Amino acid sequence: MSLIVAARFTTFPAAEEAAQRLFNAGFVEEDVTLFFVNPRGQHARYPIGGDTHTDAGSKEAPKGAGMGVTIGAVAGAVVGVGIFAAFSAPIIVSLIAAGVGAYVGSLVGAMSRTRSGGHAGERTPLHEETRDSGVLVAVHVSPDNQLEAAGVLRDAGGVAIERASGRWQQGRWADFDPLKTPVPMKEFAEKRA
Repeated sequence: MSLIVAARFTTFPAAEEAAQRLFNAGFVEEDVTLFFVNPRGQHARYPIGGDTHTDAGSKEAPKGAGMGVTIGAVAGAVVGVGIFAAFSAPIIVSLIAAGVGAYVGSLVGAMSRTRSGGHAGERTPLHEETRDSGVLVAVHVSPDNQLEAAGVLRDAGGVAIERASGRWQQGRWADFDPLKTPVPMKEFAEKRA
């Protein structure tokens, strides 16, 4: 595993300027890379997009669908029996009405529980990601020059300076995971005066 120091910048020109400062400080081109980190939840970990298997807002949908099926089937059966009694319709009409009621009830129940994650006014976080989006400048460092690299990044305007252990291959951070919680460099965690 390689030792990596990284910092976030808001624009590519600012990140490129930081990279140039690293080169001026003696870091070689194959030890510096920059790339954009997408906003939270937009890393396309699944074929249809997104970062999680299910949407947090749909957690309570199965319970709502179950309640809706029960209520809808009972309401549909009551309507079917009413039609049967009023118009001397065949018994199949009651069964069809109960089935339609169950279907509509499950749909309404699931949708009512999906709106806000199960309860009105409750906000459910999409996921636990803590890394903000932006342009990340990453530097492959040694224990001896990691503080120098972090200082250059900070002086260039970098924020959220972090230390990581990862695979550095062909001039880039090969195993970067945007969902992994960054480990801030304690030496650079506080803002300078």
